[in-house]
Amino acid sequence: MPASKAASAKRKRPESKTRATDGAKASSAAQDACIALVDRYIDALWLERGLSSNTLAAYRRDLLALASFLAARGTSLLQADYADLAARLAELATGNASPRSQARLVSSIRGFYRYCLRENLIAVDPSSRLASPVLGRALPVVLSETQVEQLLQAPGDSPLEQRDKAMLELMYASGLRVSELVNLSMPALNMRQGAVRVMGKGGKERLVPVGEEALDSLRQYLQEARRHLFAQPQQAAASDVVFPGRAGKSLTRQAFWYRVKHYA
Repeated sequence: MPASKAASAKRKRPESKTRATDGAKASSAAQDACIALVDRYIDALWLERGLSSNTLAAYRRDLLALASFLAARGTSLLQADYADLAARLAELATGNASPRSQARLVSSIRGFYRYCLRENLIAVDPSSRLASPVLGRALPVVLSETQVEQLLQAPGDSPLEQRDKAMLELMYASGLRVSELVNLSMPALNMRQGAVRVMGKGGKERLVPVGEEALDSLRQYLQEARRHLFAQPQQAAASDVVFPGRAGKSLTRQAFWYRVKHYA
């Protein structure tokens, strides 16, 4: 090879390497900027809405996965349009992602672009026309008769367990809602007639009959155990709460379900 051509080739090789290096740096810088933008949004979510760390982490994963998808299409988070976002959702749907996962992604995307619009990072919200998938309602879990019997027999003889047994028996025998059960008051009990008076939805009052076994458990609880759930005996006499929790106040629905899981 002539000396002039060899010299020319040597000059061209560094130029090619420089272009490749510049391209890699630009790609890395764009990726870093994308991550920084998503993290800014996640920080804003934490400050403004106080979401849990698991929810924030899920939103962050969704948005970074979206950013990678958009980069493969030659665009970015701040340059994407409706077609780009719809394509990402279509990809998820054909990939057998659950409707709940798709709905979470739509929520992540909408929240992110509302934030970008508010911060004047974009002029038009590309997510405004995105539709969430319809989430079907899960079928209720129904216990078998054997499972119900096992649950009713699970509590022991301590005051707390006698309370739980009376609640379980009463709910099973009468069909009371949990909110109605935990908020029962002493005047609402009619042990002689074997019924309880409850205030249902819409402020409607109704009289609910109670079976003998439930009445027996309720009588035993009221006579032997209830007073021990209060700090002082006089508190039990003065209180109208049938099923007290902490500090003698009505048991919460969450606390009741916690006790059910304890026996299940």
